[in-house]
Amino acid sequence: MFWWHREVSPGIRVAFTDTGAGNLAFHVGADPEVVSRNRAVLERELGTGDRRLQFMDQVHGSTVAEVALGDYVAGTGPTADAMVSGDVPLAVMVADCVPVVLLGRMADGAPLAAVAHAGRPGVAGQVVPKTVAAMRARGAEGIRAWLGPSVCGECYEVPEAMRADVAAIEPAGYATSRWGTPALDLPAAVLSQLAALDIEAERIPGCTFEEPSLFSYRRDGTGSQAGRIAGVIHAGS
Repeated sequence: MFWWHREVSPGIRVAFTDTGAGNLAFHVGADPEVVSRNRAVLERELGTGDRRLQFMDQVHGSTVAEVALGDYVAGTGPTADAMVSGDVPLAVMVADCVPVVLLGRMADGAPLAAVAHAGRPGVAGQVVPKTVAAMRARGAEGIRAWLGPSVCGECYEVPEAMRADVAAIEPAGYATSRWGTPALDLPAAVLSQLAALDIEAERIPGCTFEEPSLFSYRRDGTGSQAGRIAGVIHAGS
C-alpha cells in the first residue's frame, strides 16, 4: 500500500503509495469501479473519515488550484497540476514525474497543505515555485516539502535539445543516463527550485523505472500494467 508513510507533524500524515495500493487513475483505461475502490481503500488507510481525497485532472501545466471543504470535485478533479488547501486531503498522481507534497503553517498555527505534479513541463513551467508562492500568499510560513519516488536522472533519457531547453531554465536538471546519453534529473531540478526558495525538502528514495513495485509510464507504457501511484497529505481532524 505505502512506499513511504510518516506523521510529519502531530495529526498530519504524508504518504506515497506503491503498486500494492493499486492504480489510482481513471485516465489510463482502467475499470472505473476498481479505481474508485482503490481510492476508497487508500482513504480508509489514511483515516480521512468523511473527507474525500481531492485528486486533480493533471495536464502537465503549472496551474495551482485552491480547494476547500465544499469545493470537492469528484472523479478527475479540478484541471490543475498543483493544489493548495487548509482542510481538504490532497493527492497527486505520477508514474515517473515527481510527486511533491508541501506543508506550511499559518499565523494561527493551522496547517496549509499543497501537492504538485512536477514532470518535465512542470519543472520548466515552475509549477513548484508557483505552488510555494500560492502558499505564501495565503500566509504560510515554515514550509517543508517531500519529494516522492520518480524516474531518476540515470534512467530518464531525453533528446539533447530537450535536455538543453530544461537545463537553460533549471541547470540542476542536466544529467547523463547510465548509457551515456542525454538525460534529465527531475528530482534534482525540483530540489534546486525549492532550495532557491529556502524550503526544507526531503527526497524519498526510489526510481519508478527501476522498481517493479512502483508504476512507470516509461517502463509499462499504456498496457495492462499501466497505473499511477500517489503522493497524499491529510491533516486528521
